[in-house]
Amino acid sequence: MMSEKIQTLLEALPYISKFAGSIFVIKYGGAAMEEESLKKEFAKDVALLKYVGINPVIVHGGGPMIGRLLKDLQIPTRFVNGLRVTDEKTLEVAEMVLSGLVNKEIVKNINDMGGKAIGLSGKDGRLLMAKQVEDRDVGLVGEITSVDVAIIKDISRHGYIPVIAPIADGVDGKAYNINADTAAGSIAAALSAEKFILLTDVQGVMGADGKLISVLKRSEIEKLIDDNVVTGGMIPKVTCCTEALKGGVREAHVVDGRTPHAILLEVFTDSGIGTEITGD
Repeated sequence: MMSEKIQTLLEALPYISKFAGSIFVIKYGGAAMEEESLKKEFAKDVALLKYVGINPVIVHGGGPMIGRLLKDLQIPTRFVNGLRVTDEKTLEVAEMVLSGLVNKEIVKNINDMGGKAIGLSGKDGRLLMAKQVEDRDVGLVGEITSVDVAIIKDISRHGYIPVIAPIADGVDGKAYNINADTAAGSIAAALSAEKFILLTDVQGVMGADGKLISVLKRSEIEKLIDDNVVTGGMIPKVTCCTEALKGGVREAHVVDGRTPHAILLEVFTDSGIGTEITGD
């Protein structure tokens, strides 16, 4: 048992050395954000990344929590093409849940595990600016037009971990709810992050044979979609990764957040546990 632990540490060392000083943007959501035990493990992993010289940036969702509060408040909710239709009342609830309850819980968990986290809304300092998505039927849902990376870099440089809620100021003066996956991808691209890590509730991208694809080239994704190998909710996730890679991210990862220490296993081991998407 002891030799296995030592081997694990030795396997991690080259990766720790390689990535020291780099930026990892992590989209945090799904079961990893719902189950109490996984919340703590995620917080430990993020704190460890910072300790070894990597600069994690957390962008989180919170859809299930928003849905529960909307139901409690008897505010009707519906989705169009996977996006929550957001009127002014829904936006108020989304901002309250994301920027308040969820964001501060994540910050507390990281702080409790020895890290130093600071919670931000995309509206803070106009960190995120957005415009309304083309589909006006979804209401106050936006897409990011700019990211003030200086805010994130300043926080990271002073030893803190930024935790960002995907609510943005609009170029038209309104506020907008942003899909957390696309917000994280846009932030990763703006930062030219070394890695964009997307935590999901599936093992990764699966091939036609039903087995996990460990390494996938960006150029191969379109064919997988055309051949109906990649379908459903995985399409926007790999598309998000593709856009991040086009924007300057070095590598993207789709990882099963239901696995304890998923991030560490993916980036600090030779085999990884999810799907790594490269820009080739």
